Amino acid sequence: MERQTLRVRVNTVSLEADLSLPGAARGIVLFAHGSGSSRFSPRNREVAERLNDAKLATMLVDLLTSDEEAVDERTRELRFDIGLLADRLVGLTDWLRVHERTAALRIGYFGASTGAGAALVAAAERPDTVDAVVSRGGRPDLAGAALARVRAPTLLIVGGSDGPVIDMNWQALAALNCEKRLSLVPGATHLFEEPDALGAVSVLARDWFKKYLEQPRSAK
Repeated sequence: MERQTLRVRVNTVSLEADLSLPGAARGIVLFAHGSGSSRFSPRNREVAERLNDAKLATMLVDLLTSDEEAVDERTRELRFDIGLLADRLVGLTDWLRVHERTAALRIGYFGASTGAGAALVAAAERPDTVDAVVSRGGRPDLAGAALARVRAPTLLIVGGSDGPVIDMNWQALAALNCEKRLSLVPGATHLFEEPDALGAVSVLARDWFKKYLEQPRSAK
């Protein structure tokens, strides 16, 4: 396993990222964390480790700079700026396509909470580059009109006891025109803190990404 901590230049800012590259990886999953979280989210890191075990590369990134995070702690505004977050995901995606260690890998997004909305907007902006999307307890509704332009196969994972978010995800599923699925994790709430809930998320995400990211990019 090759691990690197990087600073990636996206437009006018540098974003901190943790890149993990298993040997013989054919796909890479870029994580978009949820509101008030970071690349150190224990839930996202657990999912990333399960993906690494399955020979999928991962990139966990802070979509806000340290200065922006300080502002967001006070205002809670930037975490809901879906346009800003999606634009940075697009920049990171373009970087992955040219970086020597990742250029040959098919790209997927794993979005949590508000990060799922940003991931879907970014996927709509890069339909020929993004090959799969998984949302965990996400707010895909925040992607708005971009949902209809998503072409990447999309899996929406929701806790079975996360009532309002379930409804939002069913509505978003109806708006998607790509291959799609909604999976409920029985008994799980929004943060999937219940025993085995996050393990179930990891298995669902792993299987979805392996299905769509393991073909060589030239075969798309």
